[in-house]
Amino acid sequence: MSPKDLVTNAFADEKRRVAALHALALLDSAPEREFDALVELAAEMLGCPTALMTLVDSDRLWIKAAAGGERGEISRDIGMCAYTIQNEAPLVIENLDTDSRFVENPLVLADRGARFYAGAAIHAVDDRGERHAIGSICVIDSVPRSLNDAGRRALTHLATLAEVTVAARSAAHQAIAIATTADRQAATLARQDRIFRQAERMAAIGSWRTSLDHQHLDWSDGVFHIYGLPVGPVPEMEVAMAFYPPHARDILSACLTTTLETGIPFDIEVDFTTAQGEPRRVRVLGELEDDAGTTIGFVGVFQDVTERYALELNLRRSADTDSLTGISNRAAFDRALDAAMTRSHTDGTPLLLALIDLDGFKAINDTLGHTSGDDVLRAVGEILQAPWLKQSFAARLGGDEFGLLIEDPGLTATPGYISARLEEALRFPIALNGLAMISAGTVGITALEPDCHAIRDFIHQADTILYKAKRARVGERRRGGDRRAAA
Repeated sequence: MSPKDLVTNAFADEKRRVAALHALALLDSAPEREFDALVELAAEMLGCPTALMTLVDSDRLWIKAAAGGERGEISRDIGMCAYTIQNEAPLVIENLDTDSRFVENPLVLADRGARFYAGAAIHAVDDRGERHAIGSICVIDSVPRSLNDAGRRALTHLATLAEVTVAARSAAHQAIAIATTADRQAATLARQDRIFRQAERMAAIGSWRTSLDHQHLDWSDGVFHIYGLPVGPVPEMEVAMAFYPPHARDILSACLTTTLETGIPFDIEVDFTTAQGEPRRVRVLGELEDDAGTTIGFVGVFQDVTERYALELNLRRSADTDSLTGISNRAAFDRALDAAMTRSHTDGTPLLLALIDLDGFKAINDTLGHTSGDDVLRAVGEILQAPWLKQSFAARLGGDEFGLLIEDPGLTATPGYISARLEEALRFPIALNGLAMISAGTVGITALEPDCHAIRDFIHQADTILYKAKRARVGERRRGGDRRAAA
């Protein structure tokens, strides 16, 4: 193929790519909560102050959603995401100052400008079934940094989640457009009905309508499918609502009432149970239906979002979980501690904070190797989830340090017993290739006082007790304690 043909093909590909982007009606659109939630999740998971969802137009870069930044547009020439869409794998630039493409970039030269960038392309399928990169999900930091394999996988998963959300949004808009214009286009009703049913199947979506008194309820075939019911007579409103658990039923009823009073459409996600007893997650959109200026009922869309919701939960769970031990990490612990302190002060209930530090963990790593050290950390994670602790909140705070929040009334009355039993459980042998050592741990435990409101002060109080206990333990060993312990 000649250079001229290559240029011609590249121009045609770019033209189709931009057309696919414009067909989605995402450019210059208002904020949408699913995309805002997605970039917040990206920033939280990857630990960056800024996360963006961008759309790459022919000459500009539109920021659809931003966490720690602003929505709007910048020139395509200075946007890193214009390079991201050229790659299938995530684009990671650990130090923008050393990348020849960006050393003169105004986004990098600015005061506290960008120094780190990581992005993954977001794709969409056009009406010809061709897949195009339309933008990216990316994170930015003002200091150079690296991104490990887990971070790259998370970025790829987030891009996939964005693609699923874009496709569902597009299908939902198509379904709503068809539903609201069907009565005015009787001549093409049959064709539109086929397209609408295809859109329903593609997006696991259906449309619904109810009169103001809920005596007349209409469903499309897609709603029957989500309910797990054969297409046929629509059940009465009371029966239809019974498929929602009580808390979800209350939320939906409140939304209908608020929309009737204010005229503001609603868009919610709630739990749902099918006719076969399968738990699902559904999205319900609704708004008032007018006839010549008179409100006659509600119309809306009903969508099964179980898979997307499960993916989002898994991503959030991985962001809060220590990958080695399977218990919570430091970020999740800080949030849990803040909430527990608020509950304790509000309700007047007791709260214990226990900090655990492994004794001689470095010696185990140095003598038996890091594999044995990892085995010790996993074992400690299991110990801190023992049934006798009655679902106390356990977390690995970093290295060989762990934390435990205890709220059970029976346990909070016996801090000395908890400390002694934990230290006994934390003392266990670890061996490799004929070498054996004893793993042990020290516990510092303290109760939340009424005048303690700062997390830092509460942790400092427990840390002080832990430090004193470790000093006492070292003193005991020097006086002839168990010399076989890893110290």
